Amino acid sequence: MDLRLQDRVALVVGGAGYIGTAVTDRLRTEGATVVVASRTATEGVSLDTADQASVDAAVARVLDEHGRIDVLVVTAAPAAGTLDPDRRSDPDQVASAIDGKALGFLRVANAVLPVQRAAGFGRVVVVSGQNAYLSGNITTSLRNAATNVIAKNLADETAGTGVTVNVVNPGTVTDTPSATVRPVAGGESSPQQIADLVAFLCSPLSVVSGESVSIAHRVLGSVTV
Repeated sequence: MDLRLQDRVALVVGGAGYIGTAVTDRLRTEGATVVVASRTATEGVSLDTADQASVDAAVARVLDEHGRIDVLVVTAAPAAGTLDPDRRSDPDQVASAIDGKALGFLRVANAVLPVQRAAGFGRVVVVSGQNAYLSGNITTSLRNAATNVIAKNLADETAGTGVTVNVVNPGTVTDTPSATVRPVAGGESSPQQIADLVAFLCSPLSVVSGESVSIAHRVLGSVTV
């Protein structure tokens, strides 16, 4: 399927990471011009999602060089493995985790969305996670749930403008996903499978907006009405 991303300009924040690399490769395969943003950029632009000045400077540089940002994908966040499970209810860790993921996304989105609205077209996708649906770890639950809630609010704010905002929620991400789904867990997916879904949501063919889409099986045993 031709996703009609030829000559589109995409900014992938966290594009040098495990999922971000797959997203970058997939969008380039579709013909998009992809700018990779990371804190330690060896290509693309340097961008620290915790620093609004850094975000604004990176977005300004992309606009100076390419004239527009049609697509924004945010995969940047501290890995779940870096969060201390023994501090899962510690307010300081919870606040830091929300800032590192949810507010980091919000800073970048706030910088890019006005440009997309003015152009009458834009696609924003953030990678969150199925921990948003699970209790038992306040840190991981809240950082993902907050990301999803922010994205829904931004989608509603941009409704009718030609801009869409969506979330992709993986469970466990691995190079060799199993077809088995454990109780009270989400299905496994690979970075490439996530990238395929992200690429579609970034496409002009997709008019989906305001959705939190679980990739692979959504948490087994959970019901959302």
